[in-house]
Amino acid sequence: MSTDTKTTEAVVEAPADKKSTSKLRVPKKKISSGTLHVEATFNNTKVVFTDKEGNAVFWSSSGMLGFRGAKKGTPFAASKVGDVIGEKAETLGVKDADVVIIGVGSGREPAVRAFMAHNIEITAVRDRTPVPHNGPKAKKPRRV
Repeated sequence: MSTDTKTTEAVVEAPADKKSTSKLRVPKKKISSGTLHVEATFNNTKVVFTDKEGNAVFWSSSGMLGFRGAKKGTPFAASKVGDVIGEKAETLGVKDADVVIIGVGSGREPAVRAFMAHNIEITAVRDRTPVPHNGPKAKKPRRV
């Protein structure tokens, strides 16, 4: 069997004078204010930054940063997540943000404090943790 077409591979090299691109790129648009959603459970802490319409701009979680197992639910992991989101928001030009907190985990406050450390003013804090009013219906008594 002979094939007339040959496959060629071209190696494209990056120019030496260009800097390597980092994860924090130049933003396409500037956002002056938004909403920070913090979901703090016992096992993980997730943080989502949205614009005022509710469209997610960027997000992060403890597991995404490399914390595994029980370490994901710690306040230290939550502060690292808040720090990453604060850096991204700072490059986007965010000046102020509302905060919505969901859950009862230990990462509620550290995530917000680390976000505030990047010169972003917090205008409002709302706690949207679901609270049961009366719980589920009790079982019927056992008949013997």
